[in-house]
Amino acid sequence: MYTTQIIEQLKQEIPALIVKQKEDLATYTFTKTGGQADIFAMPTSHDLAAKTITFANTNQIPLTVLGNGSNLIIKDGGIRGIVMYLDALNVIKREGAKIIAGCGAKIIDVSRFALDASLSGLEFACGIPGSVGGALYMNAGAYGGEISDVLTEATVLTSTGELKHLQKDQLEARYRRSSIADKHYIVLEAVFELALGDKQVIRLKMDELTEARESKQPLEYPSCGSVFKRPPGHFAGKLIQEAGLQGYQIGGAQVSRKHAGFIVNIDKATATDYMTLIEHVQKTVFEASGIMLETEVKIIGEDK
Repeated sequence: MYTTQIIEQLKQEIPALIVKQKEDLATYTFTKTGGQADIFAMPTSHDLAAKTITFANTNQIPLTVLGNGSNLIIKDGGIRGIVMYLDALNVIKREGAKIIAGCGAKIIDVSRFALDASLSGLEFACGIPGSVGGALYMNAGAYGGEISDVLTEATVLTSTGELKHLQKDQLEARYRRSSIADKHYIVLEAVFELALGDKQVIRLKMDELTEARESKQPLEYPSCGSVFKRPPGHFAGKLIQEAGLQGYQIGGAQVSRKHAGFIVNIDKATATDYMTLIEHVQKTVFEASGIMLETEVKIIGEDK
């Protein structure tokens, strides 16, 4: 835990930074689970984000970056040190066939912005619930498309607060991974290169994908999205279903009856419920098929 003195020092050194103490992180995750952050900081500019990193390093305080919280489980004990929440860095703008989006912008909103501008290429992202920063971090994808298909460059901060401009090849994008994750970069902004298209055709494609998502995914409950990566040659949901786990429940967390690749919060689930259920699914699927499911969801924080 960090003292009021440290928090006051942070406010004095970076007066424009929005700072809260002992903030409940369940508010900021799609699973609606998670403990408290000792210090919760919300920068509203690239400069404030860089200064927050410098402050944490200078004072030897752990720093955790939090985006949209869509593919994330925060443990019930919360997070020590500073949690830097980047939601306010959400400006979206257009330059010709390019869209420049802040890390805190929702990738769904970027796809809708592209639609309004009659720009094609981001239709696949119309149902991805994460932020731009999170989408780059894990090279998010859906329905045959990936962020790396349209991403051309990104502005990031290093763990020491250094500003870098990375080109596409430097991002080393691959299935659900990139150099953003490997090198612990913090995304500030991304540039997407799209193509001018027919607005009606783009809209029809997005409507089609939205309908497919709504019909197959359990959007009526809080969840962290797809929990497991797709094993080569298999589908995680199908393996879980074949292992007899669809509908299996621990505490308030349940393997979705609608799509077995999702774990939903149906009754005030805790992060511990989620993690216990994930471990049970992995063990049971391995015993049934010999395949060890690897988690796609990121789990951070401390046990209660």
